[in-house]
Amino acid sequence: MRRRFSRETRTNDAFTDLLFNTLLGFAFMFLIAFILIAEPNKQGNVTVKAEFLITVGWPDGHPDDIDVLVEDPNGDILWFDNKDTGTMHLDRDDRGAVQDQMTINGELVTNPINQESVTVRAWVPGEYVVNILHYKANYLDPVPVSVKVEKLNPVVTLVYYGVHELSRPGMEVTASRFVLDGNGDVAATSDLQKRLLTKITPGKAP
Repeated sequence: MRRRFSRETRTNDAFTDLLFNTLLGFAFMFLIAFILIAEPNKQGNVTVKAEFLITVGWPDGHPDDIDVLVEDPNGDILWFDNKDTGTMHLDRDDRGAVQDQMTINGELVTNPINQESVTVRAWVPGEYVVNILHYKANYLDPVPVSVKVEKLNPVVTLVYYGVHELSRPGMEVTASRFVLDGNGDVAATSDLQKRLLTKITPGKAP
């Protein structure tokens, strides 16, 4: 009786160990699978910080090339040939009808939206100048160009919005000038005209 009892105990212990190891294996595989699934999402999380957003737009489908130029208080100018000044970045350089077509699944698709955008990632006290430039014209009719300047933090605040007509290649208009104080708040605004092309390498200007 004792021997039979002892054999049954060892059999039960072996079955319990096998069951435990099997469950442990499943738990380990589940953990590895969870890590492999979660890791790409973690790597894809990119936080982009911006203090101001400048958006320039003109009629959809219009073939003309309109450019935005922004001068910061340090005298650095952001434009299509200098897309990053360290504190400002030209997120999109729209050239009108140029490069607005792409092939998707064998079909030619056209993006009709005409828009350029600039993010000011870190502000410095002083004056910012926002200009628009009629780089290339295809028609004699003026092109209405909208300009919007927004302060993003701590809440979205409209600093400037207006529509300006550009009628010829090389025409440059100052849409807005705004001054930031030591707290990053807009202390003053104006539309006093200031050409920025004269500060850019002459060979690059239209």
